[in-house]
Amino acid sequence: MKEFKYVITDPEGIHARPAGILVKQAAGYQSAVTIAKGEKSADAKRIFGVMGLGVKTGEEITITVEGADEDTAAAELETFFKENL
Repeated sequence: MKEFKYVITDPEGIHARPAGILVKQAAGYQSAVTIAKGEKSADAKRIFGVMGLGVKTGEEITITVEGADEDTAAAELETFFKENL
């Protein structure tokens, strides 16, 4: 299992456009990808789950990746967050 934390810098938080891009990115991996904010968590491959977290600018999220390609997935997702959110 791989895990990393990220503080959202996008001025609008994780709104519809970046959530859609995130879901598409996460769906490309065999591993399970979970996004968590506080006590709430969601499957990062499901847009309604990601949107339901209501992540705003400046909030810290935790991404957990577990599965066959977790090393690659975690590294690429961390880069994705830095470039897009």
